[in-house]
Amino acid sequence: MQQNNRQSYLDWLRMLAIIGVLFFHSAQPFASENDWHIMNNKTSDLFAEFTFWLSRFRMPLLFFISGAVTYFILKKKTATQFVGLRFQRLIIPLIFGMLVIVPPQIYLERLNQDFKGNFFDFYPSIFSGEAYPKGNTSWHHLWFIVYLFVYDLVAVPLFSWLTTAKAAGFIKNLEWLAKGKRIYLLTLPSIIVFSSLILSYPQTNDLVHDLTYLPYFFMFFVPGFICICNPKLMDSIERLRRTSLLIALLSIILMNYRRWNDIDMQNVISNWGTNPLTYLYLSIYPIIAWAWVLALVGYGKKYLNKTHKALSYINQVVYPFYILHQTVIVILAYYVVKTTDTIESKYFFIVTVTFIICIAVFHLLIRPYKILRFLFGMKEQKEVAAKKIITPVNSTSKKESLIESTV
Repeated sequence: MQQNNRQSYLDWLRMLAIIGVLFFHSAQPFASENDWHIMNNKTSDLFAEFTFWLSRFRMPLLFFISGAVTYFILKKKTATQFVGLRFQRLIIPLIFGMLVIVPPQIYLERLNQDFKGNFFDFYPSIFSGEAYPKGNTSWHHLWFIVYLFVYDLVAVPLFSWLTTAKAAGFIKNLEWLAKGKRIYLLTLPSIIVFSSLILSYPQTNDLVHDLTYLPYFFMFFVPGFICICNPKLMDSIERLRRTSLLIALLSIILMNYRRWNDIDMQNVISNWGTNPLTYLYLSIYPIIAWAWVLALVGYGKKYLNKTHKALSYINQVVYPFYILHQTVIVILAYYVVKTTDTIESKYFFIVTVTFIICIAVFHLLIRPYKILRFLFGMKEQKEVAAKKIITPVNSTSKKESLIESTV
């Protein structure tokens, strides 16, 4: 029952998720009630709503896809080889990013906070060891890479076992979850973790103190792997895609009803933090996340499970694009927010120019050179070329991705 071929819809969904991240971060300078690295003097409630909606499920979707993709890597690697590969493709780019990619973001933010001096005056401060925001040592948007590597280390014993013949009985029994609407039982652990911890431990993205979101995102990563192990689980997600979309729409409407009507839950619910209704309300957040993830995966499996000649290039560009995009956005925003143009035109400019710059940097500077491919977590060109050789037989291999994903 195991999936032996990479499913193309995962690659398309990952691409869409990265584009969503571009739209999300480009909107941050213009979202009202926000405190991002660079802020426009005028902000928009509509951009705040847009970023709120995307923030509910963009990272859960990426972690779910990453968990599913991990299955295909472990089918070809031992646990030791897998850890070594993940170190090369995650930790090396992380270190490079913290030394080269992230510092310009912090520098421009400090300039807005009246720092005097050029970038070279600022740069030594990133080695002080004092974490951002008080200090200048940070991984910023690259926190996703850190979390993914930690999840890989924690889950590799279980995942390695699940790819062996010894786990065949267990994987067969997973079909129980594919019946009816039982697939939604996978959402319960994350709902319990989030609603019980978030009041005490808000999101930090610093790994050590992120005691809600560190286990929360893990509970999207593991189900992604489990669901790809047995095709019937993914079939169930596809079959229930309309139900998931309905839940997604109703739950976000319910959440926004409270927000848009200025209903303060601390006034509505007595004994904030102890009343059971408090946790029922908090559970809406992970419900929104799971509903959108399952809806997008379901519709993706239904309509996007097809290859295209552009998929090989897309699979190579998404990871470097993710590493680069926020720094480009911050640099552009630093200058764009000083103009007198409308918020909409500024946003459109940042999205468009960021996309062009990131693609150009990848195509002209990263893709052709071995050292930069290594620093950005890419395979060597000869490995990619070898992966492109696909035998055109009448099998499901036509649905297989041309290269393995990095994340």
